[in-house]
Amino acid sequence: MDQQEIISRFSPEKDNLLSILHALQDNHPQNYLTGEALRATARYLNVNLSWVYGVAGYYYMFSLKPRGRYIIRICNSPVCNMMGSPDILELLGSLLDIRPGETTADGLFTVEEAECLGICEVAPAMMINRKVYGNLTRDSLAAILNELKHKIPPLK
Repeated sequence: MDQQEIISRFSPEKDNLLSILHALQDNHPQNYLTGEALRATARYLNVNLSWVYGVAGYYYMFSLKPRGRYIIRICNSPVCNMMGSPDILELLGSLLDIRPGETTADGLFTVEEAECLGICEVAPAMMINRKVYGNLTRDSLAAILNELKHKIPPLK
């Protein structure tokens, strides 16, 4: 589906900006908002491009640069931190050979830190795209990554 088809699924009201941006980003193979997508959104909603860029830049769930097929967000809230999220983040870095904010060479994974995922009862936790994983351990993290690596061929 091209970006104009995605945008036109919504009525041209400012209140739909976040929904439009999520739909555009979710439908891009590199999980980000292109300049052209932001321009098309501004035209469709009849708003200033700078306003659309401002909204896209404000929310951490949006990205203006290419990312991996799987966006891994590690919760670094106080509860997750106390329950071991720094160790999970370190292990993730060693398993994927990247640091937060980076994408693997094969284009599959991008690691990001999140202030709070709101699921303290299963700390330490992470979210991969829209799926939540909790009670993470070294073994469960390795198994999750292994499953995802074999699910879809790399982008590059």
